Amino acid sequence: MVTAPATAWDVAAAVPDPELPMLTLAELGVLAEVETEGRAVTAWLTPTYSGCPAIAEMAADVDARLRAAGYPEVRVRLRLDPPWSTDRITEEGRRKLAEAGIAPPGPAGPPLLRLGPTRHRAVTCPQCGGTDTEELSRFGSTACKALWRCRDCREPFERIKEI
Repeated sequence: MVTAPATAWDVAAAVPDPELPMLTLAELGVLAEVETEGRAVTAWLTPTYSGCPAIAEMAADVDARLRAAGYPEVRVRLRLDPPWSTDRITEEGRRKLAEAGIAPPGPAGPPLLRLGPTRHRAVTCPQCGGTDTEELSRFGSTACKALWRCRDCREPFERIKEI
């Protein structure tokens, strides 16, 4: 019988993200909270986007893992406030992104209050560490990634957008 709150957190925190499987939901900052009351568990997820197509799969995976760990009553709820931000990605998550060849986001900072050209920050190439990089497209393989290229090593790479 599993009853310790930390154990429920550990179980839910180990679920991999379906779009970035090198990261767990906790490392991505999507797992917001896990509450236990007796043998009942409520896991709160904050999706990266309010219309994230992967949230149903994330919820199903968390539910299945907690039930497999011995929790008979599992609820997975969405929490949109406070909204997810790339600042929620842990340092371990950022390290794993870079190891997978995906440039981790920098600090999201305060929201932009004006319309204008997209702001660009120095982006380090996850392949060679070079900083002479350029954005090729705001749209990568998923909504949260952009396509970049390194002018030093000439390799393309994806980057998680700051939000």
